[in-house]
Amino acid sequence: MATSGDSERPITRSELADLLNEDLAREYQAIISYTVYSQVLKGAQYMNIADQLETHAHEELKHALIISRQVDYLGKMPVASPKPVRISEDPKTMLRYDLDNENQTIMNYRQRVRQCEALGEYAMAEQIREILVDEQDHQIDLATALGEDPPDLTKRTPEETRPSAHH
Repeated sequence: MATSGDSERPITRSELADLLNEDLAREYQAIISYTVYSQVLKGAQYMNIADQLETHAHEELKHALIISRQVDYLGKMPVASPKPVRISEDPKTMLRYDLDNENQTIMNYRQRVRQCEALGEYAMAEQIREILVDEQDHQIDLATALGEDPPDLTKRTPEETRPSAHH
């Protein structure tokens, strides 16, 4: 399977479908985490972000539908299981988990756009670009809720943005 380091050759349609299935599992993870977090974040300081997370959950479902359609179009069965969802009693930790996941998703989708274009799948690349706009908005919402600037992911590889083991 192609990895982010495979710049020597374009990936195959089958490899792209496999990578999109990983993205789909991450979308399922986001739907679940945003659904849970939006309901358990307590306190006046979290009311605004809790509402935003509920909206994010709806947007992530739309993304999952788009990605699953692309996997099917590429001739594979869309996956049916999410990546693991991390839970915490601490609101800031929950928001940090979400921000880590959004950072990873943004890096993956930026790579996916390039991979789609390399295969001549320009419409698919465009759909993923539209998803990227939402994901970057989610990233900004989460970073703002944490009192941070959104991270600059332009100089990082997907491996460098993976959540560390101590979370």
